[in-house]
Parts: sequence; structure tokens; C-alpha cells
Amino acid sequence: MPITNPKLADHIFLRAIVGDTGFPADLIAKGQGILRRLAERFEAEQPKDEAHVFRLTHAATEAFNDLDEEMAERGSVIESVFRETIIDDVEAIARAYGWALDAEELTAPREW
Repeated sequence: MPITNPKLADHIFLRAIVGDTGFPADLIAKGQGILRRLAERFEAEQPKDEAHVFRLTHAATEAFNDLDEEMAERGSVIESVFRETIIDDVEAIARAYGWALDAEELTAPREW
């Protein structure tokens, strides 16, 4: 399902690390997929309250926790630039759908 929100339709998720040889390209692509699916879920579910927003963003964060484990198996980790890029994109997604919430709370269950 394509993202229709004009603020995100052409957005390149994880832009700051795309092409960075310090991270496996296929795992960056998996991370981009997590963020794309998060935006798609916002569009499909149209959350009406903060609790619903947090369910969506926390599920995406937990998917990144799993990705971090996969990265560790391949000799990489979600480190500072990667971490900040994820947090910024999660916050941008929430804001694009009208939710100006704290980025730390949006990604609260993170283990990276």
C-alpha cells in the first residue's frame, strides 16, 4: 500500500545511513520497511488517541529491537547515528499524522 500522506510520500526513511557501508544494506532496507509499515498503519488505522499511537510506534520500535539483534549477529549494531535517524523518522511519521508527541515516549521500548 503506497503512503499517501504528502509529508511522507517521497520521504526516504533512514536517509542519514543509506549508503553507509558500516551497516549491511539489506538490514537498512529492513529498517526502511519497518518505518514504511508504520506509516501505512497510521493511514489505515487513523489512531484517535495517544494510546493507539503508542501501540503503533512501540510495535515498530520492538521490530527495530529484533533488527538490532539480527545486526549484532552480523557484526553491526544500531549505534548513535542509526538510533537518532530511527527516532527522528518515527517522530516525523507521528507528526505527519497530527501527533506531536515526545520522541522518547514514541520509542520507549527500545533496547538500542
